[in-house]
Amino acid sequence: MKRRSFLKQATAGVAATGGAVLASPVFAQDAPTISWRLASSFPTSADAIYNGSVNFAKHLAEATDGKFKVSVHHAGEVVPALQVLDAVQNNTVQCGHSAAYYYYGKDPALSFDAAVPFGLNTRQYNAWMRAGNGLALTREVYKKFNIVNFPCGHTGTQMGGWFRKEINSVEDLKGLKMRCSAFAGAVLSRLGVIPQQVAGGDIYPSLEKGTIDAAEWIGPYDDEKLGFNKVAKYYYYPGWWEGGFQVSLYVNDGEYEKLPKHYQAAIMQASALATEEMIGTYDAKNPGALRRLIAGGGVLKRFPKAVLDASFAEATKVYEELSAKDPLFKKIHDDYMAFRNDVYPWFGVAEFSYDAFMLDALRNKK
Repeated sequence: MKRRSFLKQATAGVAATGGAVLASPVFAQDAPTISWRLASSFPTSADAIYNGSVNFAKHLAEATDGKFKVSVHHAGEVVPALQVLDAVQNNTVQCGHSAAYYYYGKDPALSFDAAVPFGLNTRQYNAWMRAGNGLALTREVYKKFNIVNFPCGHTGTQMGGWFRKEINSVEDLKGLKMRCSAFAGAVLSRLGVIPQQVAGGDIYPSLEKGTIDAAEWIGPYDDEKLGFNKVAKYYYYPGWWEGGFQVSLYVNDGEYEKLPKHYQAAIMQASALATEEMIGTYDAKNPGALRRLIAGGGVLKRFPKAVLDASFAEATKVYEELSAKDPLFKKIHDDYMAFRNDVYPWFGVAEFSYDAFMLDALRNKK
């Protein structure tokens, strides 16, 4: 009887839809109704990155015919911005949207799920996570925290940040109070910087009051919205600590295991689509924002080579020290860096050479 009933429904579906996918009406009858809460580490004012979680929830609801709903809560609404991992670990919320390097103090190896100094760019990061060992390796770390992680956004290579004074040498970094990620801070502190951990929504007032001397956040689109150019003049690049920055979806592993397999698959698919939308947004909106920031008085400057060289040397030492302390960190580091060293020559042949030619051609055309 069940088989005949299913065939009857299927036939009716074909007649009504002209051959469209039939899974939705059958799926909706059998699927449980689930409501989760998601805590974000990002303010709504940083809409491009915050909307990664909004888009994830939207796509998840669509994929499950409205049966699996996730309510999204901005930074500070349910838990503070830098406590999202704890909230998911403790099942205060079932899921979260955050940056893994916020939790460097808990385990530096988590940073490989976000960004590490002189690491992979966005394309390379995506390849390591999806076609390399990245996802499997980072999930080994998250097991300690009762979390299953999913890539859920890319920002592209980030900027080096806004500075009140020019940086002409390594000496100029000494005594500088700078908002930066913890891993970047571990490197910069060796060059005399005094790192500051400040959530995104608190950066502007900290710069305005002079609590900090410099700050990096994301890139032109977000920096313009948050108004950093109004309180600091010099805009440096590149953000060598975030050559490619990945945002992650955190799901409490106990809650995840309760889900039907097709709901688990829907989470993966919804987060993947949200990832593509985020990098598309940044790539489309950063160029215009950068032009406006410069037109508004921002001074665009590249970090001196001496500063980049010194930072690279100190980053190498930090990696060596952390690898010596933690076998899992070393395991992930060695795989990540081997992947980086393998793919960069190819990118130099193809991507970099093409980009360099196009930049030169467009300049000459003007």
